[in-house]
Amino acid sequence: MAALGLSSSAFIAAARRLARKHRLASPRRGFYLILRPEDRVAGAPDPVRWIDPLMKYLGLDYRISLLRAAAFHGASHQAAMVFQVIVPRQLREFEIGRHRLQFVYQAPAAFAKTNVPDWLSQMKSEAGFAKVAGVELTLLDCARYFHKAAGINGVAQIAWDVGAKADPRKLAKAALAYENSAVCRLGYLLEHAGHARQAKALEAYARKAKSMKPLDPSIRPLTESLVEQYEKDVKWMLVINEPVEIDF
Repeated sequence: MAALGLSSSAFIAAARRLARKHRLASPRRGFYLILRPEDRVAGAPDPVRWIDPLMKYLGLDYRISLLRAAAFHGASHQAAMVFQVIVPRQLREFEIGRHRLQFVYQAPAAFAKTNVPDWLSQMKSEAGFAKVAGVELTLLDCARYFHKAAGINGVAQIAWDVGAKADPRKLAKAALAYENSAVCRLGYLLEHAGHARQAKALEAYARKAKSMKPLDPSIRPLTESLVEQYEKDVKWMLVINEPVEIDF
């Protein structure tokens, strides 16, 4: 406004006119994206180009994670149809053009323990850099929020594709901020995928488990008697209520 010599109301009116002409887009009130000709078909640039300035505008720390992060680290089977961001505050997801942004809440205490520079990577675009979960956090986030990561089989595929890249020590340290059941789930999937070193780093968490948990908590048996028919993995303290399938 200072550069243009406009009042707030005049600037907003001008921005609205430009938005109608597909010259600007606004993912959040007061935050504007300049649309290049090549952006106008999709309705907005790839979110990796503007997620960092948007989060700074909102005053929030963040990390790109789950499916987009898995693809970034080499999970070739994952087609990220949604741009997922872990944040320590409840935010509504939104669509802008052809892009859908989903904000996944992590409790502030756990977020503060995990969102540290050593466990993050950088996703580069022509506009700069954006924070993305490192391999270890990506795996843990996918195991914790598996319902947003293409389900148990989706997480199993991610574990197969990128699990070998995880540093066992980093994985064990970062796991302290996650629920025991999610860590056991990841350990089982890493072992199932043949990544023995990474799985072994999480065994101590399974030894602390006080009861068996379902591998896939979203599946409910029709009757309680059917629970006894499921295979049990005593090592990981899991009831294997969903067969795991991986595309080799």
